[in-house]
Amino acid sequence: MKRKMSALRATRNLLRVAVAVLCIAPSACVVGPKYQPPVAAIPAAPNYRESPINFSDTNGWKVAQPKDAMLRGAWWEVFHEPELNEFERQLNIDNQNIKQAFENYMAARAQIRQAHAQFYPTITVSAGVTRSRTAGGGTTSASGTASSGGFQSSEFTAPLDISWAPDLFGRVRNTVREFQFAAQVSAADLENERLLEQATLAQTYFEIRGQDALQQLLDETVKADELVLEVTQGLYDTGLDNQVSLEQAKQTLESARATATNAHIARAQYEHAIATLLGKNSTDFKVPVRPFVTAPPAIPVGTPSELLERRPDVAAAERQMAQANAVIGIGQAAFYPTLTLSADGGFNNSSFIHWFSWPSRFFSIGPSISETVFDAGLRRATVDQYVAVYNADLAGYRQTVLTAFQQVEDYLAETRILSTQIQQAQAATHSAELAFELEKNRYQTGLDPYVTLLTTQTALLATRQSLVLAQVQQMNSAVLLVEALGGGWDKADLATLKQVSEKPPESDRRVQH
Repeated sequence: MKRKMSALRATRNLLRVAVAVLCIAPSACVVGPKYQPPVAAIPAAPNYRESPINFSDTNGWKVAQPKDAMLRGAWWEVFHEPELNEFERQLNIDNQNIKQAFENYMAARAQIRQAHAQFYPTITVSAGVTRSRTAGGGTTSASGTASSGGFQSSEFTAPLDISWAPDLFGRVRNTVREFQFAAQVSAADLENERLLEQATLAQTYFEIRGQDALQQLLDETVKADELVLEVTQGLYDTGLDNQVSLEQAKQTLESARATATNAHIARAQYEHAIATLLGKNSTDFKVPVRPFVTAPPAIPVGTPSELLERRPDVAAAERQMAQANAVIGIGQAAFYPTLTLSADGGFNNSSFIHWFSWPSRFFSIGPSISETVFDAGLRRATVDQYVAVYNADLAGYRQTVLTAFQQVEDYLAETRILSTQIQQAQAATHSAELAFELEKNRYQTGLDPYVTLLTTQTALLATRQSLVLAQVQQMNSAVLLVEALGGGWDKADLATLKQVSEKPPESDRRVQH
């Protein structure tokens, strides 16, 4: 009876200790440095240096007004292309790279719940049956009677084990924070991947439309060369021109045909690329031919001070620093002792009938504390490693910021300068077309030799091709500018710590087939 009372008192004492630890744990110290968001060098100027509003001689592409306007959501709609809009909608659903990034994000969120489970005790229950027999030949029973046979026995056990290590110095809390920040990094990476795929699709779309315009131009060139060959053949038949001119006209026509044929290769490859971006099989996908070259729309670029709030890669770099800071806390917590509360009990009897009877119970309960006394500098070196990783992440963050400003300035300059180049190319094309018509008339009347007409033909084709290529390049630079500005994303769209810690819906936790 005294033993029973003593056991009950010990149990109550352990429960009191557990309750006390539970009460002080939330207010227990969390070791490790307090995270301070990094400070990045942001230009003090109200506008980007390469913005068209800073150039008085710009008569082409402009940025949207007011200057602080921002793209939101479906940024590609600013280009007013219904077909592109539909492609982007399909991409957001079926692109496999986006799906892969999403599943990586879901895995990162699951790691938070794994870490959070360390706040609670671990409880295991098991049941076992053991049948044993001792060796015979020389054993003696309890009554003193000799026995040559072995002794057989059975043991039925049903233990319950409980173990819990309170988070006194923030190791678990820092671990949870590490995975929370890591999930935010993954969420930003997901948005960065989404933006990359969206921009790649838009670029490829304008490439294929530019290729259709180029194909139309080459087909028109073939027709024009066929007419020139007819004129040359007529002049040769009447003796007004020689066979050299005739053969040169034939060679020019065949070269134009070969160039027009070769242009189909690039279009087919762009078409296949769009199919892959949309998660479709290239064999079953086709983009209708539609020559299309236009000027990019006015794009709201905002101010330099807003850029860091609009780039998902900058957000990912900053959250990665927060994650590294939490890891330092985990390393520093290793310098402090670990308290473990453990208990085990259950039933143990040699008879199945009395297995779960009250006299068959057993238990043991008690706390333990452990502290590493000597590790040859392992913990200090580990913390030094974590600090170095944090400093590296800080440098990576600042480099990401510098790259962000560089990209915006690059594509602002490229889009703006190309608008001037396109105006010049249009003027050159107009002059080349007029020169070709004039020279064709002079050649037909026998005033000039064919070689002069050939020169004007070559110049006309070159200027037309240069115009189309510059127009496509400008559309692509406009897309890259939107991407550099962060698309339609904003830092407010980044999942919060509470959101990444929530359990996802059942549909997001099924195995995909």
